[in-house]
Amino acid sequence: MKTFSMKPTSSERFEEVTCAVCGSADARERYALAEARFVRCRQCGHTYQSPRPVFDDLKNRYQDDYFDYEIENEQAFFRLMLQGLGDIEFQHIESSLNGNRRFLDVGCATGMLLEHMKDRGWNVRGVEICAPAAEYGVRERGVTIDVATLEESGLASGAFDVVHLSHLIEHVPDPRAFLAEAARVTKTGGHLVMVTPDIDGFQSRLFGKRWRSAIADHLHLFSSRVLRRLVEECGFEVVKKRSWGGIAAGMAPPGLKRIADTWAKRLNAGDVMILLARRLDRS
Repeated sequence: MKTFSMKPTSSERFEEVTCAVCGSADARERYALAEARFVRCRQCGHTYQSPRPVFDDLKNRYQDDYFDYEIENEQAFFRLMLQGLGDIEFQHIESSLNGNRRFLDVGCATGMLLEHMKDRGWNVRGVEICAPAAEYGVRERGVTIDVATLEESGLASGAFDVVHLSHLIEHVPDPRAFLAEAARVTKTGGHLVMVTPDIDGFQSRLFGKRWRSAIADHLHLFSSRVLRRLVEECGFEVVKKRSWGGIAAGMAPPGLKRIADTWAKRLNAGDVMILLARRLDRS
């Protein structure tokens, strides 16, 4: 399973941006790639793409080719999402809720996780900007998916017990505004579950600019420290952080990969992290 990345087109517009976490414009180059430039904020340490594609142009990448990629890999993605939910002991959250429990998956792709949660008794809803993927989920899985960004979807305040986003926050141009909106639609005491690559993980440190998540489609590369700060400033309390992935498949012999994966998980220094956060009282 490969990371999805589409090359920028000649018609895309680019813009210089400041740090989305602290607002500083003081940054130095971290990764100079053929198709993207990542800088590291000197104030807070966040790594982000600048200049970056204007979002109206960037989101056009996520259409037919992206849908084909999602269909090809949906089973693998689904297994990883279930693994992540297991790592944060999501079953305890699930068992603590009674009645009309509501689950929102932002960036839900073809809706496989939504269908799974629906079968487990949740009232589910998805948000997805790839229209073919959303239409497939509605048609084939019988789930409700809005073709929109979270900010465009117009969901009610405090509507969801759980807001889930897997490999999404790194694609969002303004993660602070996005997380503020996620907080708005989450019930007080409800939970945010977020999966994203960890730039402080073992693989990033080993490969540097050749790290598989340093790609043109990722606008942000978060460390757990920076992401925790942002999540907490947007109205959540981080409850748990777990990670996995020591060496990517195909990069080392299977025996060495198993050892690296075991230690990365044990040391919480994996390639991908999952954060569980609780929505604080709004008063």
